[in-house]
Amino acid sequence: MRLDRFLANLPHCSHRQARLLLASGRAAVNGNTVFDGTHDVRIFDRIELDGELLQAGKPARFFMLNKPVGCVSATADPQHLTVLDLLSEPDKEELHIAGRLDFNTTGLMIITNDGLWSRRLTQPESLLGKTYLVETEDPIDPICVDHFAQGLYFRFENLITRPAELELLGSHRARLTLHEGRYHQVKRMFGHFNNKVTALHRERMGPLLLDPTLAPGQYRSLTPVEIAQV
Repeated sequence: MRLDRFLANLPHCSHRQARLLLASGRAAVNGNTVFDGTHDVRIFDRIELDGELLQAGKPARFFMLNKPVGCVSATADPQHLTVLDLLSEPDKEELHIAGRLDFNTTGLMIITNDGLWSRRLTQPESLLGKTYLVETEDPIDPICVDHFAQGLYFRFENLITRPAELELLGSHRARLTLHEGRYHQVKRMFGHFNNKVTALHRERMGPLLLDPTLAPGQYRSLTPVEIAQV
């Protein structure tokens, strides 16, 4: 919300009065005087007027989880274990998932209450790569490297996928980096070559690498350095 609108929502404060308050330097956000009414404020910001606290601000929270097999990427599910069920945190109903994984896909998940931050991490326009370790039923044809780099045609969406980087690690194993998140994209890309994906593990999202010390189902808070990288 814009700061002028936030102030105008106060009792007995009109939009005109909000602009006057700002012009006279009586409002502060996170300890800094703000004159610009278009300044965006969020639930994480501490907002004061004439030294009186209007909003204390909630702490932004960021967690890295190693998702196990058989866990739903959802905040609630009547039948299955969810990723939020794995967290022992207060008010976890306020958290959301940044970049979901399929039921049997494992690896890096980011959980936060900061929507703007998570959109920077997941929106296709950011071009932040998501890297997966892939195991397949049949040997991976080396021609996949060039075809993935050129993009594959998805008939259902009538589009060509963005260029993806495929690194062969063995006859049935590879590391794949995508720059978008189409429905079941990895499985469909290998399915284009009649090869079934038997295991899929996400190890990286943009600059964030899954902590190798986290066992499946374990999580930890992101460090300030990790948060600032996004």
